[in-house]
Amino acid sequence: METIGVVGLGRMGGAIARRMADQGHPVLGWTRSGRAVDGISNAADLPALVAASDTLILSLLNDHAVGEVLDALLDCDLTGKQIIETSTVVPAVLQDRLQRITDKGASTVDAPISGGPELVTAGKCGIFIGGSDEAANRARRSLVSISERIFHVGPLGAGLAMKTINNSMLQTYFNGLMEMMPVAKAAGLPLETVMKIVCGGPAGLPMVTDRLPKILGDDDDVGFEIQTALKDADVFRRVVQSYGLDSEMLVQFAAHAGDAVEAGLGHKDPAVMVRRAYDPSSV
Repeated sequence: METIGVVGLGRMGGAIARRMADQGHPVLGWTRSGRAVDGISNAADLPALVAASDTLILSLLNDHAVGEVLDALLDCDLTGKQIIETSTVVPAVLQDRLQRITDKGASTVDAPISGGPELVTAGKCGIFIGGSDEAANRARRSLVSISERIFHVGPLGAGLAMKTINNSMLQTYFNGLMEMMPVAKAAGLPLETVMKIVCGGPAGLPMVTDRLPKILGDDDDVGFEIQTALKDADVFRRVVQSYGLDSEMLVQFAAHAGDAVEAGLGHKDPAVMVRRAYDPSSV
């Protein structure tokens, strides 16, 4: 099987590396911080990772980190390699370097992932590929080890546009819940009653149903951090603006998430924001 090099071993990158290894791929990791993941060997440096890998999967924090790593990759021999960029960053970061990557003999796609590390581990995340047909088909053959829910949605950059639409709808739902929770509290409705009725009916959403124990305070595990959701909301807003449009919903979600971060809840799961909207003293 092809050797996978994972650049960035945070929560998502670590989950990708472990999932690939569990599916039988030889996997190497490298991260600027030197972080290690149990069961995954680290390359000595980025050039060593590139030399040993057939496919390079990037899972990094922000535009700056992705741009810096891509520029470093362009100093390496990329002949025959493929670069799969899964980070949530504005499409221009990769689009602006496409020609140089191609000139180096490599193919590339943007392939942002919808779903947190737990869905990556379970093989149930969604992956939206943007790129040429040839590059997308090659990427699909690699990414099927992570999930079969793979969609080639258009040219380079379209993957992030699709993730923006998909994940913004989740943020819209959270906005609605946070707006309605004070109504429930004022009416004397127990949080558990409200959420079980909502989740059990046509207004329910699997993502929220799965988080019900977290909303009710029975589970402190974190599937996705509020501070990461806040960062993503900013990326999504900039993607929308790149098309000459805007989204008040994204502004509203960022305000909610920003308030939670300022309250020291940045490392918590977004489910906490729903409980906090119902009763601020509960978190």
